[in-house]
Amino acid sequence: MTRAVVFAYSEVGVRCVRELLAQGVEIPLLFTHADDPAESQWFGSVQQLASAHQLRVETPDNPNTPQWIGAGSAARADFLFSFYYRYMLDKAWLTVAARGALNMHGSLLPRYRGRAPVNWAILRGERETGATLHYMVSRADAGDIVDSQAVPILIDDDAREVFAKVTVAAEMIMARSLPALLTGNAVRRPQAILPGEYFGRRRPEDGRIDWSLPARDIHNLVRAVAPPFPGAFAQVNGERWEIQRTRLSALGALSAKPHVFSAAGVCYLACGDGEVLRLLAAASPRGPVDLTQLAAEVAKQPLPLA
Repeated sequence: MTRAVVFAYSEVGVRCVRELLAQGVEIPLLFTHADDPAESQWFGSVQQLASAHQLRVETPDNPNTPQWIGAGSAARADFLFSFYYRYMLDKAWLTVAARGALNMHGSLLPRYRGRAPVNWAILRGERETGATLHYMVSRADAGDIVDSQAVPILIDDDAREVFAKVTVAAEMIMARSLPALLTGNAVRRPQAILPGEYFGRRRPEDGRIDWSLPARDIHNLVRAVAPPFPGAFAQVNGERWEIQRTRLSALGALSAKPHVFSAAGVCYLACGDGEVLRLLAAASPRGPVDLTQLAAEVAKQPLPLA
């Protein structure tokens, strides 16, 4: 029986681990992150899945210690798989498994190597992304590619919606590629590393809206970081609001200065370039904003944006 040491987290981790088990791969050691009750669990739990299948599951703060690398070697694994595990694995892990280490990445490599690939792709206005299964090397997301699957990004898709598509793409890749990996017949193609395609971790403060940008760019930011991610934010009449969902609009602004206004009972955001977004969801420090009430208020007096 083929054996694999697995690092997994999030919904991609759950789906890919399920596929390993469905195809008869033995998992003697599985690493994940402990479920945090303070974190919004909008994805499946690898920890619960492992417990349900009576797998040995570990949740170390640092998997790159001699202790854990030794445990991985002792597992006598054929493969090592990493599925959306949050920590970078030390290069020592890459030699633990006899037949190689593979990672599932949430983009169409070599595009969007690094962190938060779904969020970055939406932010940059891409119309397509996907998932890629590739061999791991010391350089992040740079190894030979085994398989990839594209998914569309629609103009109003937010990050959670695109992530759901990428999850299905990852599941499809595992289902069709794993048999060839297990028999040793999987084709691998070298990856051409493109300059400027490595992206770093995004921070909550990166969600601040710059109203001088075109409306389309602001719309891309809003959907790239929409809940359950930290969210785009701005000052509305001097108060911090989270702008959660928008839509592009052909409506013209009354003034080039950024502001909230209404027309026919609908709220709009006038951007600094004169373009307009329809506001579909927002939250103030007091909670979700009642857009019907807001539309009535700004019909009398528009609110400034900063």
